[in-house]
Amino acid sequence: MLDLVIRNARLPDAADGRLVDIGFAAGRIAAIEPRIEAEAPAHDAEGCLCCGGLIETHIHLDKSHIVDRCAPEPSRQQPDHMRRVQAVKPTFTIEDVYRRAKETLEGCIKHGATRIRTHVEIDAPVGVKSVEALLALAREYAWAVDLEICVFAQEGLTTAPAADAALVKGLEMGAKVIGAAPNYDVDHPGQINRVFELARHFDVDIDMHIDSGHDPASLDTHLVADLTERFKLGGRVAAGHMTKLAGLPPARQKEIARRLADVGVAVTVLPSTDLFVLARHADHNVPRCVADANLFVEHGCNCSISSNNILNPFTPFGDGSLIRMANLHANILQVGQPERMAELFAMISQRSARLMNVADYGIAVGNPADLVIIDAPTPAMAVATIAPVLAAFKRGRQTVSRPRARLLPPASA
Repeated sequence: MLDLVIRNARLPDAADGRLVDIGFAAGRIAAIEPRIEAEAPAHDAEGCLCCGGLIETHIHLDKSHIVDRCAPEPSRQQPDHMRRVQAVKPTFTIEDVYRRAKETLEGCIKHGATRIRTHVEIDAPVGVKSVEALLALAREYAWAVDLEICVFAQEGLTTAPAADAALVKGLEMGAKVIGAAPNYDVDHPGQINRVFELARHFDVDIDMHIDSGHDPASLDTHLVADLTERFKLGGRVAAGHMTKLAGLPPARQKEIARRLADVGVAVTVLPSTDLFVLARHADHNVPRCVADANLFVEHGCNCSISSNNILNPFTPFGDGSLIRMANLHANILQVGQPERMAELFAMISQRSARLMNVADYGIAVGNPADLVIIDAPTPAMAVATIAPVLAAFKRGRQTVSRPRARLLPPASA
């Protein structure tokens, strides 16, 4: 007995263009057939792309929507992103974080995200207030999205015992992932080693902010790879940003990609923030400073593409659209081949699921009925056109509806 049937759906791998029906029962996919004969309610996908729900692996819900309360950027060369955020952190309350994060989360859901990993700062004076707010938000929006919390110290850890204590408290409260930001610590190896220690103690995954900057002469990536290999944590470690690698010759990038693939470290590219924040030192012939996700994937390293910051000094724009992020990456890295654009789509869907160790992802019988309908014929065209999400379903229940745009010519036309 089916609860709902998605009719005329085009699957991502439908090379022949044939459409299928997808049947839901008890929150799972129960049937995928050319034509399902059932009396159940139906939703017509009208031949549009139908795939697993989109997955956001790296976003900062806790500090989104604060650009209006931050001081303006002093200058292009000295934007003071960090200090401008630090200045408003004393105003963060549980209620404030909840309200702002809710607005951003709803935007992500409307753009097709059915699973999100949010990175949450625990630095003083905020401590675990944001963790508490986001745990409540996760419970309230469980009908539409699985919200996973990654706790990390943004402003330094090795010389901040209060931050270390808050990390531990956040993990005890229910955070499933631990992160890091060694760029802002006086002791990069010290922070990285401490995070690996806590990850092993609490048996949680690791998702770090690593090697954000211009100069690849000094890289934390090597230590992360070594520790992942030493402690046999392959498949449970991710590294975000990695912009310094964009300053290396392609041969060296490929070597690092193969090393990360061998030990099981995934990479998350954050094109909007990295393009906006970096290369402020140059006033002409400005470098892009965005790691090439396609290159890394082509050499065995799993990658995702994500939003990172939305409406704060690090990125004073954004709407939660992962398809827009994939398109931006294609523009920056000059990706024009359909197969490579399709791979970028995979980096906001099945590759993101792999990064987050989601085993039952995608459109297959028995998997959770978490899927989206996108106004495009293929994954590559979805990226190329920044196609809108028309509908989303979580555990078999529709959670998002967006009318398909239609022209309304005059009657005499």
